[in-house]
Parts: sequence; C-alpha cells; structure tokens
Amino acid sequence: MAKRDYYEVLGVERGASDDALKQSYRRLAMKYHPDRNTEDAQAEERFKEAKEAYEVLSDPEKRGAYDQFGHDGLRADGFNPGGFSGGFRDIFDDVFGDIFGSRGGNARAYRGADLRYPLELDLERAVSGDTVTIQIPTAVECATCGGSGARPGTQPVSCETCGGNGQVRMQQGFFSLQQTCPRCQGAGRVIADPCGTCRGAGKVRESKTLSVKIPPGVDSGDRIRLSGEGQNGSRPGASGDLYVEVTVRDHPIFERHGNDLGCEVPISFATAALGGEVHVPTLDGAVKLKVPEGTQTGGHFRLRGKGVKSVRSSTVGDLMCRVVVETPVKLTSRQKDLLGEFEAALKGGDESSHAPRAASWFNGVRRFFEEMRP
Repeated sequence: MAKRDYYEVLGVERGASDDALKQSYRRLAMKYHPDRNTEDAQAEERFKEAKEAYEVLSDPEKRGAYDQFGHDGLRADGFNPGGFSGGFRDIFDDVFGDIFGSRGGNARAYRGADLRYPLELDLERAVSGDTVTIQIPTAVECATCGGSGARPGTQPVSCETCGGNGQVRMQQGFFSLQQTCPRCQGAGRVIADPCGTCRGAGKVRESKTLSVKIPPGVDSGDRIRLSGEGQNGSRPGASGDLYVEVTVRDHPIFERHGNDLGCEVPISFATAALGGEVHVPTLDGAVKLKVPEGTQTGGHFRLRGKGVKSVRSSTVGDLMCRVVVETPVKLTSRQKDLLGEFEAALKGGDESSHAPRAASWFNGVRRFFEEMRP
C-alpha cells in the first residue's frame, strides 16, 4: 500500500511553519493515541502515521530530502519509517514538553528570590537625598568545599532516584508527566559526605555592605531597587533584586503631606491682636512670617516653595503654617492688673466689634434657649 504524503497526513501545506507542524501533530496524537482508542484497531496505525510524518517534517535535513525526492529520498538517507526505538518518547517530549514539563537532563536554573530591606530616614535626609551604607545578610560560596557541598576530597554522586536527570517521570495513562526529583530536589546529584563548614549547602552566610543612593524627596512607602543584589540564583540562575523600602520618621516640628509640609506656629496674644512678624522654621532655615492684626487661632498661612521637591518631578510643595494664639501664664501682679484694665476697657465699648466670634456665639446660644421655651 502506497504511503500517504506526509503533509497530507498532518493536514498542512508544504510551506507550513514548525509551529503549524507541531500544532497539527499535537491534535492528531491526542485524537488517535492507542490509550484513548483501545477498541479502535486503526487508531494505532493513524497514530504511528502521524508520528512518522512529524518526525520527518520536524527535522530540517529529512524534510529537505523528502521535499526533493519524496519517500525514496528518506530510504536513501537510511531513515527507518515507523520505527519507534525510543524515538516516540523524544518526539512526545518535544511536542508536549511545554505542557507536561521539560525533558530530562540537567536540573533547571532558578532565579534567586527578591529581598526586602527596611530603611528608616530622618525627614531632612529624605528631603535632601543622601547616600547611605547598609549591611544585608547574604549567602556566599563555601571556601572549604568550593561550593560543592561535599567534604574536601569527595564529590557529590549521581542521584539514584532520577539517574542524575534531576526529574522523575510519571506515566498516567496517555499523559507522561515530569516532576522535580524528591530526593535531590532537581540537582541530579546527592551529597553522601557533606562538608563540615556549610553542612552540604555549598554556601555560608555572611554580611554584605552596599551603598544606597537616596534620591531627594523620597517618602514613606517608596522603594529603591538594587538590581542583582537579592538572593543568589541556582545552577546558574540570575540573582534576585534587593528592594530598599523607605520609612520617614516623624519630625518634632513638621508634618508631611505629600510634597507639602505643615507646622504649628505659636504667637503671643499681643502679636495676634496688633499684628507683627514671627520667625518660622523651614528646612532651609528660618524665615519671617507676617501676621496681620486680629489673627485668630487656627489661621493658616502658606509659604510657597518651602515644602518638599517631588522625587518624580520638579514640583516643589509649600509650607502651611497654622498659628496658635498662646495664653499668657504665670503672670505678675502688675501684668494681671493691666489685663484687668484692658478687659474693662473692652467692655466699655462695642464688645461685638472687638470679639466678633464670641458675640456671634453668645447670640446663637441666646436664640437656642429662646426656641426651647414653650
């Protein structure tokens, strides 16, 4: 019986890509696998036919010979159509490996884990930026065993469970699954006589000193990434990253709200009543704040550009000053007499003009009680 054209078997055009070939073979293999068609005598033949077609067309040299000379070109090349001799497992792994795991062999390389380092900064340091030095624990190659994990003079041996592949295969009906070897954890080797220094780990813990550049304007919650300074990878995976997480300490004078700063400014009774100037602290030094006469507690004054420069732009915040009128304490007899005279002078005139808030409050209280009367 004449062999069918391989492209016809897979249902693809002659110029089909490798991905198209793989997709078609995957579909046919799933459809005609003998384990799924135990009562269909022709299923195994169709499965072998598809396997043979894919084995030829997925190989550039065999595909070239087949395109030029057909089936005769393959016989001249020594190819044994339909022969399994272990070839099916290789092809199955190649086509289905991205679903059921990679092929056996050396253990996979794993990227190291990312690490986190908490860093506390004073407000002044966070606003101006700086370079700080930190120490982090890290794992370095054991000098005693050179990183092998085995006692000097000995070597790790091949894992008997996986045969040195680092993975074991499990057959579940039609599906062939691979998983990391439970004994060697994917290394392919085990240490029979561990190193006394690192106890077989191949690494020992040390402290590593790093310089971290703090950009001006950082705030609590910001993270600074140090590429490759995280946990070391394995066989030979890349190292992870180190994330420095910033926390800005509370300040005794200023409160931070994004790029703006806030502070409380106590002023005297006389300054609040008569007006004047007070010195206000900023991160750049003291400045004068002009207080208008009649200022009340809770009044806010904005000093533009005296806040924080944004870490992400050139925007500079403001300083918001909240004034608090301070009541005098520990007065002398003379001071008390003067305040008494002052109070009497206020009562002799239009009280509502001197204390509008108090007058308004008392009027409100009066109306409240009048409305409560039956």
